[in-house]
Amino acid sequence: MEIRPVRYDHPDAARLDEEVQREYARRYGGEGDVTPLAPEMFLPPLGLYLIAYEDGRPLATGGWRVQDDTAEGYAPGDAEIKRMFVVPGARGRGLARHILAALEDDARAAGRLRMVLETGTKQPEALALYASSGYTLVEKFGYYRTYEDSRCMAKPLVTAE
Repeated sequence: MEIRPVRYDHPDAARLDEEVQREYARRYGGEGDVTPLAPEMFLPPLGLYLIAYEDGRPLATGGWRVQDDTAEGYAPGDAEIKRMFVVPGARGRGLARHILAALEDDARAAGRLRMVLETGTKQPEALALYASSGYTLVEKFGYYRTYEDSRCMAKPLVTAE
C-alpha cells in the first residue's frame, strides 16, 4: 500500500468522493454530504488530501483542512477531517487508521492545535475508529451541528508542556 497526496479534484479523488456520497445517501437518505468543499481547501499549508493505493487502485481517502470559523463552533487552530472513506472490499485492513495518522502528523506539522471531525450515528465503524484513536465527543460545530444524528469529535494535536 502507498499513501499519496493528491488534489481534491484529482480523478481518483472525484471517483472515491462519488462513492462515499452514495454511501452517505444510503445510510442517511437524501443526497449525501452537502458541506461546501473546494480543492483549494486541501492545498498545503491549509490542508492535505490523501489516497491510499494498492497495485494502482485507489482504496481509501481522507483529507484535512484549516477550520477557524468560530461562528460555526470551531476554535482557532482547528484542522478538520473530511472525506475519510475506504472502499468496501478493502475495509478492516487498517487503511483508515494509516490515513488518519498521516493527516494528524501533517496538520500538527502545519501548526494546527486540534483535529476535529463530524460523523454520524449511522456510521458506527467511524465512531469506533475515532474513539480508539483518541478522539472524544465535543460540542457540535460546522454545517451539521443542528442535526440530531450528527456527532462531533476532537483530539488535541499538541500536548501541554
